[in-house]
Amino acid sequence: MAATARKVTNVRRDGGVRLTRRGRVVLILLVASIVLVGLWLTAGRGAVAGAPDPQGPAGAGRGRQMVTVGGRDTLWDIAVRNRPAVDPRVTVQQIIDLNALPGAIIQPGQRLALPG
Repeated sequence: MAATARKVTNVRRDGGVRLTRRGRVVLILLVASIVLVGLWLTAGRGAVAGAPDPQGPAGAGRGRQMVTVGGRDTLWDIAVRNRPAVDPRVTVQQIIDLNALPGAIIQPGQRLALPG
């Protein structure tokens, strides 16, 4: 009895390559990992939303009034002291926006630009 070996190839008759299910999964994972590594390597080069401006608060160099936060100051106190005729809630939000603060927490010694 002669055993005939059947030759299995991964080449189609039309010249294309045939991938098994495992081969497709491996190929997709390889491409996805290359894309993710590329994104990870370039992530530090862009701006991050909410990050403070490395050149200081917005408008700090254009004649804006600046204030240094005291030991017991709050944004509310600063807003009332510097713009008494305006609703403090509006002024507090403008200070937060102008200085790109992540919230209403401020530290003593911090310099803040005030709205005009």
